[in-house]
Amino acid sequence: MRIFWLLGGLLSLGLGLLGVVLPLLPTVPLILLAAFCFARSSDRLHHWLLTHPRLGPPIEAWRQTGAISRAGKLWATASMAAAFAISVALGVPVLLLAVQAATLGAVALFIWTRPQA
Repeated sequence: MRIFWLLGGLLSLGLGLLGVVLPLLPTVPLILLAAFCFARSSDRLHHWLLTHPRLGPPIEAWRQTGAISRAGKLWATASMAAAFAISVALGVPVLLLAVQAATLGAVALFIWTRPQA
């Protein structure tokens, strides 16, 4: 089972790091998922992730208070708006746009009601 968690952590970390440069990939949730997976598979990787100068602070803020930084909230909102705009530009059917808008709206509401780090 440890190998499953390790592979999940590595995949999440890789996708999270890609999210730094690709605006539609959610960096922080993927890094949080990587920390969750590493906690179950690799003490060394878990420790590395928690003590990393750039990746560790958002994890710690989430663990302590469920907080998300203002910049993180803004980036997440901008990414969701970009994803929706792409869907509109691609001519996605109205019903699917409505489902997407409701889902993205719920996610945005969740993000913006979290404490600010």
